[in-house]
Amino acid sequence: SNMKAELITDSDLRARWSYRADDPITISADAVLTPCAQEFVRDHHIEIIRRPKYGAMSRSKIPMQNGKPVFVNLETGRECAEKPEEMTHLRGNLLVSKTHPRIAFRGQLDSLLAEILLLQSRAHQDGETALLADLEDLAGFTRRILGAEVKDELLAEGQVLGMDAAQIRHASHNIKGTLGIEHPIPDYRMPLICLELNRLRTRVREAELYAAHAFEAEDGSCTRVDLVQAMNRLSSCVYLLFCRKLAGYYDRRHAT
Repeated sequence: SNMKAELITDSDLRARWSYRADDPITISADAVLTPCAQEFVRDHHIEIIRRPKYGAMSRSKIPMQNGKPVFVNLETGRECAEKPEEMTHLRGNLLVSKTHPRIAFRGQLDSLLAEILLLQSRAHQDGETALLADLEDLAGFTRRILGAEVKDELLAEGQVLGMDAAQIRHASHNIKGTLGIEHPIPDYRMPLICLELNRLRTRVREAELYAAHAFEAEDGSCTRVDLVQAMNRLSSCVYLLFCRKLAGYYDRRHAT
């Protein structure tokens, strides 16, 4: 739905750059690099690969043998003609074990989407249209994170709840200033939907740990800062929804 081309800054590239000079960075076909990003690419001699916007997954180069695709075990580099039962697709023909940390992280995102859908169903039944719209935004953000992980693409900055990363950080840390209530302590007497939003927040936190684990390099550095930061933003967003509901923000929105 976003017609604007994706804008990639030097800090976006730095988050993806692995300090191994020969590693290319893949971006979407119509992405625009800022002047600083272009300079960063030149200075570090980075190879930029532009990936077609749609259907890129099915077009990935698959080794063929006698007209049949060959699968590659990512951990061993071994090729095989059939996908072993205990392996699963990481991307294209690249196979990993089903216990691979990235597959585990994908499962977490899948679970998060399921939780968000349940919350949306409740909001819909309760006629909570403003909350439903905010949850839809979070569902879209979660799907974008999943897409960026599966396609090995940089997650475009983009807005969530109409805010960028800095605005979300400010709003979630400054609850008193933005919503007029103190930071709430979850309590069983709160409305059920608040407790469910609080549970969703803890689930996002859990998924964030899976992301950190999935993208931890040998030297302890993070290979996908964009995704780990996105999970952090997502948990801040859920916390904000929890606070908004408690502060009567949605009732005010509803009345207008």
